[in-house]
Amino acid sequence: MSVDVRVATDDDRARWNEYVGRSPQGTLCHELESLAVQADHAGATLHPLIGFKGQEPVGLFPVFELRKGFVRTVFSPPPHLRVPYLGPAFLNMGKLKQRKREKRRTRFVDGCLEWIDDELDPKYGHIRTSTGVTDVRPFVWEGFDATPEYTYAVDLTRDEADILGSFSSDARRNVRNTADDAYEITIGGRESIQRIHEQVTHRYESQGISFDVPLEFVLDLADASANGHVTPYALHVDDEFVGGILALEYGSRTGRWMGGVRTDADVDVPTNDLLDWAIMDDARERGLETYDLVGADTRRINRYKAKFNPDLETYYSMEYGSLGMRTVASLYNSVK
Repeated sequence: MSVDVRVATDDDRARWNEYVGRSPQGTLCHELESLAVQADHAGATLHPLIGFKGQEPVGLFPVFELRKGFVRTVFSPPPHLRVPYLGPAFLNMGKLKQRKREKRRTRFVDGCLEWIDDELDPKYGHIRTSTGVTDVRPFVWEGFDATPEYTYAVDLTRDEADILGSFSSDARRNVRNTADDAYEITIGGRESIQRIHEQVTHRYESQGISFDVPLEFVLDLADASANGHVTPYALHVDDEFVGGILALEYGSRTGRWMGGVRTDADVDVPTNDLLDWAIMDDARERGLETYDLVGADTRRINRYKAKFNPDLETYYSMEYGSLGMRTVASLYNSVK
């Protein structure tokens, strides 16, 4: 029996978030409310594709259509918003033997790409998967170029002493030896989100790099998230904001989405070490299993992230289109 791919119906949408929660590749940004926020702020048309084998769902694939003049393109996730992962999320494949699992996954991807070609006929496409996607051959077989990307993830299933003891000596020292009364870390609200966003924007601009994620997108995503959380962790010294990190939490995983940039405040406090540890310790106490440091492809930044003794995880960026179209598409600044 083949896999039937269609745009999600009203009945499909009513169960969409349930399917996301059941998929090993599902993330907060796969949820329907989050997809709507992404489409709105990207100026894109959302096509939430879903595949069934008979009555059994086998996959979700949210696709965003964008037009630049007469050129039609597709993305997952959309550009400019720095959504870390999206792409396909598979269902009901874990218990299948390898041959059947590959066949079902390939038929689902083929069905989605056929729908995209028939209905949209884009000149360029870009997809960035979640870390749970380990096999992108079905895309490669259909003409995509796939590039492995990397992130770091800390295992939070250990007890506090084991996690902290695995850190580098300077990270352990910064966490253990900084006096508790020298700083305060709180989980804030909209004001904290705004301050973290402002700090990140200023830091990027000081390096001559544009940071064009709208504050309204971050706030709307925080408001719309159905089963996940956009959580701002803010560090203060003497009641003054020094730095913060926005964490994206979904299921058993939380991630370091925005923030953690170098602070301009003149304080003798290891701000980012303390923030990262606060997120990890809070997540561990609440039963979460993984802290995603979100990104391990920049040598300078990796030196900081690697001191938490994380595991290396892989995800994929994939694109198709002529060389000329890829050059035009780079104007979207979409892939990093």
